[in-house]
Amino acid sequence: MSSWKLLAFLFLALLVSAGSASAGERLYNGIELPDQWPPDYGAISRDPMPVPYLENPPEVIPIDVGRQLFVDDFLIEVTTLQRSFHQPEYCQENPVIERGNPGESNKYGSYAKTFSGGVCYDPADELFKLWYTGARPHSTRYASSEDGIHWEKPELDIVPGTNIVIKPSFFDSSAVMLDLAAKDPRERFKYFASENPHSVNRRSPSGSTWDDSGWSFVYRSSPDGLHWSEPKEQVDIWGDRSTAFYNPFRKVWVLSQRTEGPVEDRARSYIEGATISEMMKEVTFNGPRIEFENGKEKIYRGEAGGKSVNWTGADDLDVRHTDSRFSNIAPQLYNLDASPYESIMIGQFSIWQGPTNGDCGPLNLQKRNDIMLGFSRDGFHWDRPYRGRFLSSAWEEKSWRFGNVQSCASGPLVVGDKLYFYFCGYAKPREGDSWDKDGSTGMAMLRRDGFASMDAESNTETLTTRPVTFQGKHLFVNVDCPEGELKVEVLDENGKAIEPFSVKNCTAVTGDKTLVKVSWQNNDLAALAGKPVRFRFHLTNGSLYAFWVSPDASGASHGYVGAGGPGFTGPTDTVGRDAAGM
Repeated sequence: MSSWKLLAFLFLALLVSAGSASAGERLYNGIELPDQWPPDYGAISRDPMPVPYLENPPEVIPIDVGRQLFVDDFLIEVTTLQRSFHQPEYCQENPVIERGNPGESNKYGSYAKTFSGGVCYDPADELFKLWYTGARPHSTRYASSEDGIHWEKPELDIVPGTNIVIKPSFFDSSAVMLDLAAKDPRERFKYFASENPHSVNRRSPSGSTWDDSGWSFVYRSSPDGLHWSEPKEQVDIWGDRSTAFYNPFRKVWVLSQRTEGPVEDRARSYIEGATISEMMKEVTFNGPRIEFENGKEKIYRGEAGGKSVNWTGADDLDVRHTDSRFSNIAPQLYNLDASPYESIMIGQFSIWQGPTNGDCGPLNLQKRNDIMLGFSRDGFHWDRPYRGRFLSSAWEEKSWRFGNVQSCASGPLVVGDKLYFYFCGYAKPREGDSWDKDGSTGMAMLRRDGFASMDAESNTETLTTRPVTFQGKHLFVNVDCPEGELKVEVLDENGKAIEPFSVKNCTAVTGDKTLVKVSWQNNDLAALAGKPVRFRFHLTNGSLYAFWVSPDASGASHGYVGAGGPGFTGPTDTVGRDAAGM
């Protein structure tokens, strides 16, 4: 048994022995959290992370929040369908944001990169907005767009003649987001960053050096995304590539902090708070130290302390470098950005595969990072069933995304039938030039809900859900079956069809549609609201991506729509097919 699985087993055993009285917070999807939250598994393992809610799912799963995706077996009791995971398509106009005017160097060696950063659709003025890192000077910059593909860099009044919105002395990564639920209009936009106002080199007794560097995690706010406050919160943290996100399912703010054990092991720690202030006040940092093992010196650059717990890292199932010179390097977790989408949290895992920083310059290479996906239903445990590169370095001589692909912190935009993912990539360095430069921003598109599908060929196959409850009355699906059909029946606790919701009464669904209603001779599901039932899907020649029960004939899912999109007025889908492009 792997160390992760053993720890998870012991953790669950403790919960059982404690009895039901010790049950913790109950989530929107029926998952019950333990009293000890977040869980502390000790040191991060190279084994895949345990996911307790998949090992022991709720007896009945409420499905009132969002489209229900098939990225895992959480909702599935039994099926003969086959699961496929899908890749996005890169935008033909890539890179969509490059270095250049206004007031921005277009020389080789500068950059215009979403090193996390942020993107959103702002319904207040019906614009796509994006914040990225620029160089010369090093700063956070702003761009806007009417379609999410063609971007403009307006000249602003913060630093006249440029699109700069924030110019600290130095920072590494940022996370910018639009908070449509903010009660104070001055807090409508939120900005987190790992900033470094000074650098202090320390020296060990043996003469070794390491960089304590004074990293701080900073929070700023803005009413318009352009004019930002001075830091409202600021705490010392371990390191540079740290970001934050909001988990709306549990209403907590989370710091995704870069940490390490030995210097070479990049990983993440986790700390949460009901407010930004509560999250920040729990952050503590244990500074650099030197330890000796068998007479050999090991330098530790410090670690997260306080209520922070070790969270996740790369594991032995992660990809290795495609270049044989570096394929022996064990992957590491360079960054983890997370965001809500419909009924789950999407994790963008930036997996580092080498070469080391020290080798990049002499070899005229970028380090390779690729984005891989994870999915979470409790906001802490990540299921990573597919280990293909979702957003990938090209590792091709002339590609703008030769290496070092990094995610955008805000998650995807929902634009009609598509999801827009923004990311950055770096060009290959020229001979003798600096390597960690020449980043540009690109975009990739995925079908809405299109992370995974359950597929059938010419024979009719079935999928039966676990017992679920809902308060709505209209069943909708996201399905692709132009040469086949989908029918659905509703089953009682004994597995028998509940009339009139049988297969024979169901009107067959055909075509390729991301939102289509399932009907049974014009009967709706209102009579079954609040009662545990199972759905059984019968599919021929097609792919099923998602299902949901809506209280609205529009098909509104009331799930989260990532960074927003045209037609949505808030953080959740309250409009269904009335969203732009549907």
